[in-house]
Amino acid sequence: MSGVWVFNKNGVMRLVENPYNQSAGDSSESSSSSGSQQRLRRKILVHLPTNEVVCSYGSLERILKGLGWERYYNEDNVDHLLQFHKRTSIDLISLPRDFSKFNSINMYDIVVKNPNVFHVRDM
Repeated sequence: MSGVWVFNKNGVMRLVENPYNQSAGDSSESSSSSGSQQRLRRKILVHLPTNEVVCSYGSLERILKGLGWERYYNEDNVDHLLQFHKRTSIDLISLPRDFSKFNSINMYDIVVKNPNVFHVRDM
């Protein structure tokens, strides 16, 4: 079983098994009837209080620091991961060092660990 976990308007998560072949809002209807493959939807991470789109690790780090997150330096991961932790929790955010590899899975990890602060949207 594979797919993407999505939040509905009530904040409840559900698994969408194949989000790229489904029309928005209807999980039972396939969009394959158009005859052409649907392009993958790019996602963006939005900081809700400022409505700022996170477009670099610099802007993300600035926002996370304001929320109490700190950079976590681990010698084993210095080459390929950026990590952030909060002193008040056991949460750890791990991101690929290369921002071009920052994807929706990383975005949803940030959203789950910072409720009501970030939102993932279609581009």
